Amino acid sequence: MDVPYTIEPRTDTGLYNAQLGVWLFIASEVMLFGALFSGYALLRTGADAWPSGSRHLAVTLGGVNTFVLIASSIVMALAVRSLRHAQWRRGRRELAITWVLGLVFLVIKAYEYREHVLAGELPSTNNFFAIYYTLTGLHALHVIGGLIVLAYLIGPGASMRRTQPVRFTHRAAGLSIYWQFVDIVWILVFLTVYLL
Repeated sequence: MDVPYTIEPRTDTGLYNAQLGVWLFIASEVMLFGALFSGYALLRTGADAWPSGSRHLAVTLGGVNTFVLIASSIVMALAVRSLRHAQWRRGRRELAITWVLGLVFLVIKAYEYREHVLAGELPSTNNFFAIYYTLTGLHALHVIGGLIVLAYLIGPGASMRRTQPVRFTHRAAGLSIYWQFVDIVWILVFLTVYLL
């Protein structure tokens, strides 16, 4: 059975199925993170005193992680461009670099969590750490999800590029949209939780 609109765009939206699906998913994620950021704003404005993120969090590590994710987004965009120009080896290498950078992000975040736990700074400590762990933990889960899809595209899913190269490129492009969204969310987390 041949699924329509996996290669050619839909006539009603101008998008192919994978792209439309990713945008719909991102719309739901905007609502999820929007609710969490709204909760953060309400907790912060309603508190008599609120801890400064720059005093309680490792801003340098957060900054490094911001740089790592921005770099991974750039490399991911380059990978999609390479795949669109049928530069398969280069595209696969760039997907692999994106995967490694995502893993570096998670390792740094795990180290950061470890330091907080050893210092006794847990979600139960106060509302600041509760929202810190919620926002950064949910974001980390999204990075893990992206890494799983990247691993599939680099590994077993790579065989699709030989039989259905356009469909494979569309999947990588859909993942790129998701990855850029994850990057934007992290920048917002860094600016609001770490620096304010």
